[in-house]
Amino acid sequence: MARERATALLIDFDGVLRRWDPTVAARVERAYGLSDGVLGEIAMSWDVLQPVLVGKVSHAEWMSSVADALTPSVGDAGRARAAVAEWQRYRGEVDPEVLAFVREVRAAGVPVGLGTNATDQLDADLAALGLTDDFDVVVNSSVIGVHKPAKEYFQAACEALATPPARVLFVDDEPRAVAGARVAGLSAHRWGGPADLRYLRAALAY
Repeated sequence: MARERATALLIDFDGVLRRWDPTVAARVERAYGLSDGVLGEIAMSWDVLQPVLVGKVSHAEWMSSVADALTPSVGDAGRARAAVAEWQRYRGEVDPEVLAFVREVRAAGVPVGLGTNATDQLDADLAALGLTDDFDVVVNSSVIGVHKPAKEYFQAACEALATPPARVLFVDDEPRAVAGARVAGLSAHRWGGPADLRYLRAALAY
């Protein structure tokens, strides 16, 4: 039997709606004499990243730990902090096609949630990127205390959207998050780029 079309959309932030230009970090690393990719490598190492994603530490504390780890490489704590601060000034870029899709879906009366593993800086990022009014709900892992791909994360997201899991379409670029959403009963699509928008429109009831 064919699955009913979704009546709500839950969309990931980084890798779907927000894109990152890797040359920004590379430029900072060159300027401070750091090895290629070291900023992301340290920040995204799971023991450093996981606490900030569930709200156990703040974004500022997370970045402070990155600077501490960099200090031996640059030989000076102040210089390490400056490198991290310069890197953090970049907020990423919004994919205009995805944003247009989000606005189209909401205009058609379909509730849209932003479902993201994020820090306490998310609201500031959304404001800086002009996205404050583009979602009916924002489900931030650091606020609810659990991150994707946990079933509890998706349960909280569906409750926020006031929609049963079977009627929520989730879109993410990470395979583990997509798999977790399916375990929780949602329809889920792994994002491959704007060419996927045709499929997503067909999967939504509007």
